[in-house]
Amino acid sequence: MRRAFLFLLAGLLGAQQAQDPARVRQQLAVLKGRMVQVDQQLEALKKRRKGVLVDLQGIALQRDRVQAQLDSVNLRQAQTQARIASLTQEQARIQAEMQRLRTSLRQQVRWMQAMGPFGELGLYTSFRDPGTWLAKGRILAWARLQVAKKLAEIQQLEGDLAAKGKALQEAQVRQAVEARQAKDLQAALQLQEDRLKSFLEGIQKDEAAQKQVQGELAEEALQLQRLLDSLTRRPKDEFFVPAEPFADLRGKLPQPVPGTLVQGFGEHLQPQFHTRTLQTGVLVAAAMGTPVRAVADGRVVFADFYQSYGPMVILDHGGGWFTLYTHLQGLSVAKGQILKQGEALGAVGDTVDGPRLGFEIRHMAKAEDPQRWLRPRYR
Repeated sequence: MRRAFLFLLAGLLGAQQAQDPARVRQQLAVLKGRMVQVDQQLEALKKRRKGVLVDLQGIALQRDRVQAQLDSVNLRQAQTQARIASLTQEQARIQAEMQRLRTSLRQQVRWMQAMGPFGELGLYTSFRDPGTWLAKGRILAWARLQVAKKLAEIQQLEGDLAAKGKALQEAQVRQAVEARQAKDLQAALQLQEDRLKSFLEGIQKDEAAQKQVQGELAEEALQLQRLLDSLTRRPKDEFFVPAEPFADLRGKLPQPVPGTLVQGFGEHLQPQFHTRTLQTGVLVAAAMGTPVRAVADGRVVFADFYQSYGPMVILDHGGGWFTLYTHLQGLSVAKGQILKQGEALGAVGDTVDGPRLGFEIRHMAKAEDPQRWLRPRYR
């Protein structure tokens, strides 16, 4: 459940303003990949048992997809605008060069006219000796060659100017199409935002829905517990062997992401649904898209979309110790991959309450307060 890409889009537009085509293509590829992941999550929702959380996540994902489409169109629109500005500058440069050549050509023709008649007899009778006639003839021949070159340059520039004009017209047509697409997508996004807001307000007013949400959250927590239990029952030779025991890192771990604590370990009242839930880790508010980093060396044993936790990564640190990273913006690591402390495993994604990272520490599936492991702790 993510409010998609506002932080990412700011970076994209900044890259476009810097006129780095390679970076723009890279960022467009990121957005395309994000849409693919949203589609995968929507497909995964179809396999889950229907419920309030599934419906809520479906609405949020539909909103995220529209936002991704809008961000892509906005980026292409900025790219087109930059193309129009570049073509306009090129046209001005070509026109200035043509004007310079025409001025030089007129001056040269006037000079040739001042030299006298161009015919050989006229030139011969104009001078007293053949040497002077030959020298002047060579000068005029050179001048005629320069005139021909400048005429050819002007013709080439006229062709270039026509090509730039055609390209400019095509870019302007494309810009108009993209502007219409952006307008339509903005309206669609507002519709999805209103739909999500209405759904949340409905839950807040419906006591039965609140109880259903509480039950679904408890069921998800139970299924996560079972997943962790299965990870602890793997063959011992599949467990990660760290250089330093994870248990010795208590109070020494770095924060997985810089941010502010919005929900600590323990039981809490969920503000959106008015339900009591057990927070088995910490919930950290951070800027959308901020890299999330491994707090210690470990092996990726889970990297997939997981119910309302969204994209989730679990690292095995050996000795039955695991760290969990939830509500990611997407999946950027794969199962089996080994990460060193500080390596990025994803980025901060969104929830109905804003950009958040869920972070947990488990020992043999038992949750521990992450704050006791971190230096510095979240505030």
